[in-house]
This record gives sequence, structure tokens and C-alpha cells, in this order.
Amino acid sequence: MEQHTRTDAYTDRYAARAAGMVASEIRALFAVAARPEVVSLAGGMPYVSALPLDEVGRMVGDLVARNGAEVLQYASAQGDPVLRERICEVMALEGVQASADDVVVTVGAQQALDLVTRIFVDPGDVVLAEAPSYVGALGTFASYQADVVHVPLDEGGLIPAALRETLERLRREGRTVKFLYTVPTFQNPAGVTLTTARRAQILEIAAEYDVLIIEDNPYGLLGFDGDPMRALRADDAERVVYLGSFSKTIASGLRVGWVLAPHAVRAKLVLAAESAILCPSSFSQLAVREYLTTQPWREQIKDFRELYRERRDAMLESLDAFMPEGCTWTRPAGGFFVWLTLPEGLDAKAMAPRALAERVAYVPGTGFYADGDGRRHMRISYCYPEPHRIREGVRRLAGVVEQEIRLRDTFGGVEHQRSPGGVHTPGPDTV
Repeated sequence: MEQHTRTDAYTDRYAARAAGMVASEIRALFAVAARPEVVSLAGGMPYVSALPLDEVGRMVGDLVARNGAEVLQYASAQGDPVLRERICEVMALEGVQASADDVVVTVGAQQALDLVTRIFVDPGDVVLAEAPSYVGALGTFASYQADVVHVPLDEGGLIPAALRETLERLRREGRTVKFLYTVPTFQNPAGVTLTTARRAQILEIAAEYDVLIIEDNPYGLLGFDGDPMRALRADDAERVVYLGSFSKTIASGLRVGWVLAPHAVRAKLVLAAESAILCPSSFSQLAVREYLTTQPWREQIKDFRELYRERRDAMLESLDAFMPEGCTWTRPAGGFFVWLTLPEGLDAKAMAPRALAERVAYVPGTGFYADGDGRRHMRISYCYPEPHRIREGVRRLAGVVEQEIRLRDTFGGVEHQRSPGGVHTPGPDTV
């Protein structure tokens, strides 16, 4: 019998852009990390059990009983008009003054990112992204055959001088930069926040080089100290396209996000949404609308902030107590993530299977770089595990790192070490 040598009989039929579609390193971990004996510091799952689930359940039941014909019917591609008004009220907490007519409701912020990339990016166009950057964004850019060029960040966020240098180099090369993608507040994966001074500088540089900014801001209301940071979109309504989500402040399973865009861009986004999904879920939209209208959502966000602050503190205290010398990490003021840098000669990706054998999971840093850099780095998340589980997970992880250091010192390090990428140490002129 003839032996088949190809694992995929459809290889010759796929579009060229399908070559850029690969499984994310986070998704690949989920099946193993979900085992109860494993402490998962990998996924960025919100702790939805903190919601008043009984109240939310009654609210949804009443909504269907009263408005079932609307809740279970098709809707417009742009989204429910009352929900769009509520979204503008949410964005106002970050200084954004917007019209509901310029908001497009999407299936999570991930679809918003897909639609924006679809209408702006041709194959070979340059997309600028922070180094490291959100893995879901990198997957979207790859699927549209963009050329991702990374711009480094440090503890103060994206480095303006590095952005200017990159734009100047690309201009000399005659390359087309379609937009800068940034998560400026409690960044995923690094946990850092763009400083107020740098926000003004980034907007000035973008205006000078005529570059659009895509501001992805799912964590902006989840700061642990003081009022929310002022969004980039609050200071430039024409150059900044704002992406938002209720996945972190209500529930990720509802899959409700949005785009706020200049009016002409909004029209293109609606057309793109119609071709992609016809319309977002009426059920999810109206559930969020009802929640924002009838529930004390601002108080619930405060509860989330305190819960995540406690877990952030547990992680930082555990890292201080257990991690061996030579490890460094960011100290986030909000959001879900810490970015940990290993000592020279260690490889977080090679180490991941050994960590799983010790019943702890994290995400290797390579998943957050378009070029596979970041081998000395890992993202660890504190949003989902209870504080005592975080402490145990960090203790296990520290033990694995100590074993790796001993192996490095005995055998001279890993066989193949790429040049490390990651969060730069800030100097006096960079913060």
C-alpha cells in the first residue's frame, strides 16, 4: 500500500497567508496547565468567580424573559446603540470623549484587532509593535502577512528614542509603516506602563512621521493605585484607534469588545465586521448593556482591583523570597502579568517541560516576539490562582530555575542560545 508522506493533504491548496497561522504558545499550554496538580502561572484568565454570579444570573434570566425576541435576534454589525453609549461612559473614566456613533462593538478586542489589521495592512507592510508584545496581536499580524518590527520598552513603557530611531531607519529604507500597536497600560506581557511624559512624546513622534497608533487597553481600569491613566486616544482623536474589552472588567466568556475610531475608519470597520460575522452576538451585547445599566459595575471593578492587588503582592513577595540571584522581574502597578528575566545562559522555552514536570506552568518569552527572540524571559500571571497557590507555584518555579543554574554551571549552558530580548533596564534618560 502506498505510504502517505504528507500529514496535511491540503497543503498545496492553502492561501499564502495561512503559512503565518501557528498555534500560540499559551494555547498549547492550556491542556497540561489545566490539570489540578499543576499551578498555572501561564494564562491571563480573569477571576470571574468574584462576580456576584447569583445577581448576574437573575439579571440575564429577567433580560431574556422581558426582551427575548430582541436578545435572540440578529443585530446591526456596528452593535447595539445603547451599549455603545454605555461604552463611551466607560472610556470617559480614562479621559476619552467620544460619540457612540464612532464605536463598533466586536467579538472581544481580538476581533477588533483583526478588523483593524484587515482594513489597513497589505502583505509586506510594516507593523510596529513593542518588544515584547501581546501574542494574540502577533498572530493576527502574521495572518495578514505583515512584517512586524519590534521597538524596545523598559520599565517606563515604549522607549520614545527607540521609536524615532526605528521610524527614521524605515523611512530611509522606503518601507511603509501602517501603524504602531501598543498596550500602554499594564502591558501584556511585561506588566509595565507608559509614563505620562512618554505618552506625549509618542503622540508627537507619531504625528511627525504620520503613523497611526492602535491603542489596545483591556487593563486600563485595573490599576492598583490612584485614578486610571489618561488614554492616548484622549489626547489625539484622529491618530489613535482605541481597542477596548469587557473581558477583564466583566467576563471574558461574554466576548464583548469594541473599537473607537475616526468616523471614516469606523465606516470601513463596520463593512469588515459585516463580512466577517454579519453581527456580534445580541445575547452577549444586551447582557453587558443590562449589567452596565443595572449593576454597580464601578464598585465591582474596585473589588477586582483589590483582588488582583492581593495576588500581585503575593507574587512579588514570593519572587523576592524564592528566586535565585540573577533573576529580575517587573513590578506591575496593575493588570495581570509579571515579566521575569532569567540569568545568562538559561532558556525559558527549553526549561518549560521541566517546569511542567515539577507541576508549575508559565509562558516562555519567545511567544511574545515575532522573530522568536526572548529566550531568557517568561510571562507569569497572578490573576487566576489563589495567593497560596501563587506562592507554591513560585516556590516550584524557583526550584526549577536553581536546577537550571546548576546545569549551566556544570555543562556550560544551553546548546543554542539566541541573543536575549526583553524589557531594557531603564536609565536616567529613558524613564
